[in-house]
Amino acid sequence: MTYCLGILVEGGLVLAADSRTNAGVDYISSYQKLFDFSLPGERVIVLCTSGSLSTSQAVIHNLERDLKTAEAVNLHNLPTLYNVVEHIGDKLRQVEERDRPWLQKDGIDYQSSFIVGGQIGSAPPELYLIYGQGNFIRATPETPFLQIGETKYGKPILDRTLTYQSSMADVAKSALLSIDSTMRSNISVGPPINIVLYNTNALAIEKRAQLGRNSPYLRQMRQHWEESLRKATHEMPDIEWNNLDAASAPDFGLED
Repeated sequence: MTYCLGILVEGGLVLAADSRTNAGVDYISSYQKLFDFSLPGERVIVLCTSGSLSTSQAVIHNLERDLKTAEAVNLHNLPTLYNVVEHIGDKLRQVEERDRPWLQKDGIDYQSSFIVGGQIGSAPPELYLIYGQGNFIRATPETPFLQIGETKYGKPILDRTLTYQSSMADVAKSALLSIDSTMRSNISVGPPINIVLYNTNALAIEKRAQLGRNSPYLRQMRQHWEESLRKATHEMPDIEWNNLDAASAPDFGLED
């Protein structure tokens, strides 16, 4: 399992991913899950991937090969990010169609999903989620983040901290908090964390980082977050048990 996320706000994009993959508790490894296909000055394209490692690696390999051999259709000559996402979805379907009979026969999950974010030319930045079947959805100002993989532990932080008007600094912190909280609750998600920050119209990735388990910033962030939560919980008004609305109390079915 893995956890990847992308966030789209007025100021730009943040994409982040952990690096853990496992086939049971006896086989846990680290693999890169965030890939930069940008052409600085012209377009920014960043991918995160979750799901079947063999499928994901095959799709990434095919995308890289098409760039090296200057295929007629590749990530650097498609006119819009929508077209880029369509193209990646097609590549995903091709790999799954090739491998499905053999993997399905042995009950192996062959599906992968992708988050794709970026900007091409003067068009606005966009963020997409490609499902395992190759279809996709787009982030909107009302729903400015997308997740794949082990999403449930990190979603509440994003729900409570993000808006489309959030600053890029706050967005980056929310992304790291979301992944760190997931690592805290699920051993199938783990470091290093790769994160990129893209400012609208820069047409180049200017900020990127890889944070390991012992990263000083991660430790500082984790400690500050936990202390802030404890303090906020302590400062909340105490429950006035005698004044609670009896009508809203749960019915446990204990009465005759």
